Amino acid sequence: MAKKRILGVQVTDRIHKAGGVQGLLTEYGCFIKTRIGLHETNENYCAPNGIMVLELFGDEKTCDELQEKLVGMEGVNVQEMVFEM
Repeated sequence: MAKKRILGVQVTDRIHKAGGVQGLLTEYGCFIKTRIGLHETNENYCAPNGIMVLELFGDEKTCDELQEKLVGMEGVNVQEMVFEM
């Protein structure tokens, strides 16, 4: 049975942590099928935190590595959803 693996990634200090997170997303880019970023912004405000939704694809071991590296980053919280397809 196939699985659909989704990560919710909260970056609590986007200004200072986004570069490190972006580096990991670039490194593992071939294993990220979908990426959606959410943060509050308007003409007067840009939130210091944000949330990303990542749909992972491919080798489970490599996807585990990405998740472990994100979990190990200061200021980054990760939650996982796995759906049986």
